Amino acid sequence: MHVIIETERLILRRFESGEGQLIYTLNEDPEVTRYTGDPVRDLAHANEVLDQVILPQYALYNHGRWAVHTKPGMEFIGWCGLKYRPERDEVDLGYRFIKSAWGKGYASEAAMASINYGFEKLGLRRIVGRAMPGNIASIKVLEKCGMRFVGEELVDGHPAVTYELTS
Repeated sequence: MHVIIETERLILRRFESGEGQLIYTLNEDPEVTRYTGDPVRDLAHANEVLDQVILPQYALYNHGRWAVHTKPGMEFIGWCGLKYRPERDEVDLGYRFIKSAWGKGYASEAAMASINYGFEKLGLRRIVGRAMPGNIASIKVLEKCGMRFVGEELVDGHPAVTYELTS
C-alpha cells in the first residue's frame, strides 16, 4: 500500500490495479453521483476508469485521486485528491464519499490535506475546485478549505461554480 497522506482520522493512498470494485461500489449510489456528471456504468467501466484515468495520473504527475480510508479500521469511504487537467492546464481538487461518510468532516479533512500536499510537497501555485451549483455540501467543503469563488462556467458540458486557492 502506497500511503500519500495521513491525517488525524484518515489515510489517503494510491489506488492499485484491480481495485475497480471500490470505485464501482462508491458510484452505485445515485445520490453519490447526483452532482458528478460521470456515473460508472458497471464493474468493467470502473476498472477502465481506474486503469485509464486514475492510475496514469500517478506516473505522469505524481498525484491523482487517492483512495480514502478511515483509521484505525481502514474502511474505504471514497476518494479525494488532485488531478491535472491538461486541456485546462490546471490542477483540480476533487472528492467523492459514500453516503455513510457524509456530514462527518471527512471531505473537508481529506480536501485540506490534499491542498496542503499540493502546495507543500508538489510546489503547486494554484489549485481549482468545482461543484455543480446545486451541490451545497461540496461548495461548503471548498469554502471551508479557504478557496475563493471565482465564477460560474460550463465545464465538461455541465454548469459549475469554480473556486481557487493560490499558494
